[in-house]
Amino acid sequence: MRVKGVFVIWFLMIAGVITAQVKKSRADILFFEYAYSDAIKEYYKEMNQAPLTNQQLLNLADSFFKIRNYRQASEKYLEVYKADSTMSNHHFNKMLQSMTRTSGMDRAKAFLATKTTSLSKELLENAEFNFDLLQSIDGIPLQVKIFNINANSPQSDFAPSFYGDKLLFSSGRPQDSKSMYTPSGEGFLDILVGKVGLGGQIINPNPFTGIPESKFHEGTPYYSQEINTVFYVLSNAVNEKLSFDDNGKNALALGAVGGNGSFTYLLRDLSTSFYYPFYDANTSRLYFAANFDDSLGGTDIYYVNTNNGQIMSAPINLGPRINTPGNEISPFIYEHSFYFSSDIFYGLGGMDIYKSEMGSQNFFSIPINLGKEVNSDKDDFGFIMKDNIGAGLIGYFSSNRDGGKGNDDIYGFLVSEKPGLKTLVIGGEITNSVSNSDVSKASVKILDGEDNLIKEIYTAENGTYRVEVPWMDALKLEISKERYSFFTQTYDKTEIEQLENNITLDVDLTLLDDIVQEREGQTVIKMNKFFFAPRTHTLTPEITVELDRAVEAVHKFPNLQLRIEAHTDSRGGSVTNFRLSQQRADAIKNYLLEKGVPSSSILYTVGYGEEKITNQCKNGVFCLEILHKQNERHLIVVLNYDLLYD
Repeated sequence: MRVKGVFVIWFLMIAGVITAQVKKSRADILFFEYAYSDAIKEYYKEMNQAPLTNQQLLNLADSFFKIRNYRQASEKYLEVYKADSTMSNHHFNKMLQSMTRTSGMDRAKAFLATKTTSLSKELLENAEFNFDLLQSIDGIPLQVKIFNINANSPQSDFAPSFYGDKLLFSSGRPQDSKSMYTPSGEGFLDILVGKVGLGGQIINPNPFTGIPESKFHEGTPYYSQEINTVFYVLSNAVNEKLSFDDNGKNALALGAVGGNGSFTYLLRDLSTSFYYPFYDANTSRLYFAANFDDSLGGTDIYYVNTNNGQIMSAPINLGPRINTPGNEISPFIYEHSFYFSSDIFYGLGGMDIYKSEMGSQNFFSIPINLGKEVNSDKDDFGFIMKDNIGAGLIGYFSSNRDGGKGNDDIYGFLVSEKPGLKTLVIGGEITNSVSNSDVSKASVKILDGEDNLIKEIYTAENGTYRVEVPWMDALKLEISKERYSFFTQTYDKTEIEQLENNITLDVDLTLLDDIVQEREGQTVIKMNKFFFAPRTHTLTPEITVELDRAVEAVHKFPNLQLRIEAHTDSRGGSVTNFRLSQQRADAIKNYLLEKGVPSSSILYTVGYGEEKITNQCKNGVFCLEILHKQNERHLIVVLNYDLLYD
């Protein structure tokens, strides 16, 4: 029986032999020699003599995980987690992977909820989106033809790269110039090249002679046609002897061979391994996977800025939207879509292929699992793709899925459009329109064209929000918070397509308390005091400016119920003043109605004349003009203020 998938695992995690500097048990030694089945037997023997340490229990769990005994792995990870809930996020990911495979997503979700404070919000968003995606659809709605290429061998063949009309790839098949690599039972990696034939098959693969020959690892090539350079990884070696760090580790370096045939080490650290280079000619960035100390899990994806391939910056981690507590490898960019592989727990199997849309300023959308049409329950990685000369797209990826020829096989695929669910990213900032302060915990709802709720989130402490949903031809955005105004915006298919996949919408909300005030024991719309011309009820521009505040208030708070009051001073007859004040109140109402305030919002108007004088300026009393003006006033009272948010 052929063992599946061993190669991608040992190559991903450790590229050389580690010599311990602390004393290890026989089980530990077997574990670090990748003899996982033997290590399991030995750990159980040692367990009968003395309890295993937490680290040894993790080694035992990892051993079960490596041989795909996920039920036993889940039990051992859980044993460690119960004894020490501070287990690393990387092992927590493996525990959830094991649980998902044996007990389903719901159990993994329950344990995920126990660590929400220690996991990044990006990881939690990614998990929620992909859990929902994989539960709501059976794969992606995509017609794709996948085929195993004839050039595969009984050994591992993986990491394809286009090389003009040919294909470069890594292989563990024995070569005369290569020794056997003990941990994998295969030859040291070599890079092969074959011609792309009819239907995407690879014809006559042979060792690639465009790089210097080595007795050790050479693999995961990427060819950049724009700068005519082959990037690849290789064992650290000097004069055909492996180089080791102080701990006895031989790591993988990243090198390049230009068009003139000269070799250059680009990234080299005896304690750090580099994997899967990809050069983006549009940005001159060189992407790769590495196991630096600052990684968020196992291997993370990084990039360096270059000048035509010559490194000009320190490595930059892509951050928690892409990198997770799992392992991320195999970066590839096609038409602003960032493809990569990850073994994060919310996938379908081991390594799954994901797609994230790229924006400006290192923006990445939520990575989307490509679904069951591409991914399997095993390891799927090394995705590449290009135009197929007017016949859709052609691409390749690697997998150790059942039915292959070797430990890892290369699969080709033909497809009419880019794989991966298309999504919409909606984000922005919510602020208070008066104070210009952030509005936190505001509700942001996304509804489809039929007003069905798709998603609801809440703004962060700084008022920002970001939500990603499957692509829709029409949507409605509703933003609200208690005591704040309500905002809604709709987008049709044309508007969404013009915005592509990124809708940025900053919104000002108004706090009700900012537009009302207490006057004469009542809650009224906040307006500057205004005056009619003597003995008239004609509205002036100065008056309508203030009344527009009331119009805006009702538009923002449609539930307001209003009473319009008008008061005069004591000059003139009382009957005349009563009639005048009523005319003024009615004039204000008519203006509000003309400006779109519903009649149902204005319960009634009342003119009080000189009935409610606020000072001593009554009939027969001499007063200065300024004191008479105090009595002439106009109020728009909010009758239901105390009932609005009870």
